[in-house]
Amino acid sequence: MRRRSRIPLPLAAAATLAACTVGPNYKAPEMPTPPAYQETGAVGGVSAETPDLAQWWSQFGDPTLDSLVQRALAGNLDVATEVSKIRAARQQVIIAGAAALPQIDAAGSVNNTMLSKNAGFSQLANAFGGKGASSTSGVGLPGTDFTTYSVGFDASWELDLFGQTRRSVEAARGRVEAEVWSLHDTEVSVASEVAVDYLTLRALQRQILVAEREEGREQLLVGLVQARRQAGFATQLEVSQQQNQLATAKSQRPTLEAQARGEIHALGVLTGQPPEALSAELAPAPGIVPEPPAPPPAVPVGLPSELLRRRPDVREAERNLAAATADVGVAVGDLYPQINLTGSADLISESLKNLVSGNSIQTSLTAALVQHIFDGGKIRANISARKEARIQAYLAYQKAVLTALKDVEDALSRYGAEQRRNAQLRASADAAQVAFEMADARYKSGLTDYINVLQTDAALTAAESQLAESDGLVDQDLVSLEKALGGGWSSPPPQGEVAGREAG
Repeated sequence: MRRRSRIPLPLAAAATLAACTVGPNYKAPEMPTPPAYQETGAVGGVSAETPDLAQWWSQFGDPTLDSLVQRALAGNLDVATEVSKIRAARQQVIIAGAAALPQIDAAGSVNNTMLSKNAGFSQLANAFGGKGASSTSGVGLPGTDFTTYSVGFDASWELDLFGQTRRSVEAARGRVEAEVWSLHDTEVSVASEVAVDYLTLRALQRQILVAEREEGREQLLVGLVQARRQAGFATQLEVSQQQNQLATAKSQRPTLEAQARGEIHALGVLTGQPPEALSAELAPAPGIVPEPPAPPPAVPVGLPSELLRRRPDVREAERNLAAATADVGVAVGDLYPQINLTGSADLISESLKNLVSGNSIQTSLTAALVQHIFDGGKIRANISARKEARIQAYLAYQKAVLTALKDVEDALSRYGAEQRRNAQLRASADAAQVAFEMADARYKSGLTDYINVLQTDAALTAAESQLAESDGLVDQDLVSLEKALGGGWSSPPPQGEVAGREAG
């Protein structure tokens, strides 16, 4: 008959305790989401297919935009700050885990002692040893001195039997992951800001070109009216009216040019450079402005349930909730006893010659158990505070989910509305062009008053300007939609990749 091996009771108890971890275990929350986005039906070119949004800006087919976004993601100071925060958070994991490991210190000392001649112990030594006794009599004589040399190690270890340190490490790791998602959220924001500023710049430059063409047209009309005035076919009133039109047209361009320079400055800072760094690159050649980027044939938006996995701010809120849950366990651990093991091993001698020898060894070992009995309710109040922090983290997660859904619905609504407005403005601009050409031809033929030319010219200018502005708004609303969908980041990078990125 085989004998069963028995585990000693203290060892079994310690193993059981080591398997325990105080506090609640984390479970990822589940949030209900609608089956589809309500606003998709009012937007042209939108599908429910799962999108690939890692580099959504490339769908505009603009190499300059692609380059600006890549430079911003590499050089933006906010991105660099987030990378630094990740490195700092990873050090906190090491700090938290160090509490579960033995702490060992090395120390060395030299101590010189001189005995008092007037102390009671010295008088006793004089009585037995006489005034002429030497220090070799076994008792230090009054007025004598001696030197002691010591070198050794001190070690301490707090046993993590109830898992308080494990919860601390769990909380620290949760915060590292939250910082990684915060980095991705910053990347999403930076990419969208670069795209919005760049597309706004191009829209402004197209508006400037419209204003320049309008100035040229008004200048030609001034010459025409003045010639007709000299021939007696026009009045001075008509000349003054046209000169007013020319001055009004010229007043539009300075404001647009200042706004365009502001966008160039913003793009420079977003890429981590001085404001004026991109002026030469982004300023168009005289009379030439890049055409508005062609909108993508279809914008896949996916399903609301997929949004929770794509939005970095939602993922960050979920990781903060996990960390807050682990913090509850850390606080609960203070209710349990703390077991500390301390020990020291020293070499002590009055002579350096025999310091390193077996007779110089001095050791001590202490095991201590500490249990809080009364603390005025501090521990339980801390537990309650941590639980409330966990509730707040859960509410923050819920808010992040609802905000994400709202962002998508709002972006879809604005995008669809601007698409419809843009189509109407394009039709209006085409009609205004035909009306102006007809009025101009009739005026030159003497078949109509000049007021008709002024009216159709003003209508054409307004229609062209509004259309150029709307073209830019369509692009900007598309960027807002891509941002709301969580586009602009790739899979979380390996730890070494983030750790190796420089902060600027």
